[in-house]
Amino acid sequence: MSSASTNKIALFIDGANLYATAKTLGFDIDYKRLLEEFQSRGELFRAFYYTAVIEDQEFSSIRPLLDWLDYNGLTVVTKATKEFVDASGRRKVKGNMDIELAVDAMELAEHIDQMVLFSGDGDFRSLVEAVQRRGVRVTVISTIASQPPMIADELRRQADVFTDLVELQSKLCRLPSERPAPRNREPRGHMPKFLQEPKGNDPPG
Repeated sequence: MSSASTNKIALFIDGANLYATAKTLGFDIDYKRLLEEFQSRGELFRAFYYTAVIEDQEFSSIRPLLDWLDYNGLTVVTKATKEFVDASGRRKVKGNMDIELAVDAMELAEHIDQMVLFSGDGDFRSLVEAVQRRGVRVTVISTIASQPPMIADELRRQADVFTDLVELQSKLCRLPSERPAPRNREPRGHMPKFLQEPKGNDPPG
């Protein structure tokens, strides 16, 4: 484990689950603000975003987001969904990313102090317990504000910290006035916040 003076954080974002949770609460996630929020809490060691993609249909609509996440330092993990017919003859789509997320979390556990899991999926309870046994504190972010709650009770109880997405809404929501800037081109005179370091010899103000 790293020394007590550091707080190495890894984010694990279950993309479909977080999207559904935010939609239920009536807002869109601004991933730039999300990264800034967790960079302010410690050393953001790694950030993963998991999503299944339907290759023909929704692939194009989610691609700009995945490109942006990838360009801004997140590890984007995708796999194509599989269509199948269930026992009653209905066409279903299967695209579960639980195993990929669990493998990455277990591999990273010895290098981090804190795991932040954006998901309410009860299947992750045993993963959270296994990561905790390796000395990692686990924060789970979902919501109990919806009816029914978006988080499984057993996952919420297993986490060291449960944070309701409602509490983070003001920090993570996309502001209505913001339009995404053209890709690879910052507006003139605009500098990302983390580059706006005050210069020692500049007058204050």
